[in-house]
Amino acid sequence: MAKKKTTTKQSTRSVVTDPIVSSAHLASGRSAELSEFEYGMIIASNAFNRWAVRCMSAAGMKDMTIMDVLVLHHINHRAREKKLSDIAFTLNIEDLHVVNYSLKKLVGRGLVKTDRRGKEVLYSTNAAGQALCKKYFEVRERVLVANLTGTGTEKFELSELARFLRMLSGLYDQAARAATAL
Repeated sequence: MAKKKTTTKQSTRSVVTDPIVSSAHLASGRSAELSEFEYGMIIASNAFNRWAVRCMSAAGMKDMTIMDVLVLHHINHRAREKKLSDIAFTLNIEDLHVVNYSLKKLVGRGLVKTDRRGKEVLYSTNAAGQALCKKYFEVRERVLVANLTGTGTEKFELSELARFLRMLSGLYDQAARAATAL
């Protein structure tokens, strides 16, 4: 297993630390740093999911799943009607039935309206859905965004990190296709 050598400011002695990973058997050779990054993504993803659901609850809508929250925000995005397939594509969700189930729940909760055009169903937020998204934004600003401190460099760093994650998702998608063909 790869070891990192770090030096602390309090002393000049070196401290050897193991990478923090969820699966040591995947953290050997060239993949040690990737395993450490993947573990970071796992815990960050779970923390984000927990945050989004609790923020929505604080905004006034309890018992929503992370999928419900993500779908609602995307439908509200740019105040344009959206098709089921476009919602799933944008959120990079392969299983349309997962998104469809969430849409049915959002319609049932009175947050999303439908408009049928031929065989196509288009979804958009109604006044209640828009108000909930606005309240979510307010809670997010107060509880999360207010804790981002500094001189403004975080925006650049977060932007760079977001670009990196989107690029990495493409690599994982490509690797998934390759693994399917094995």
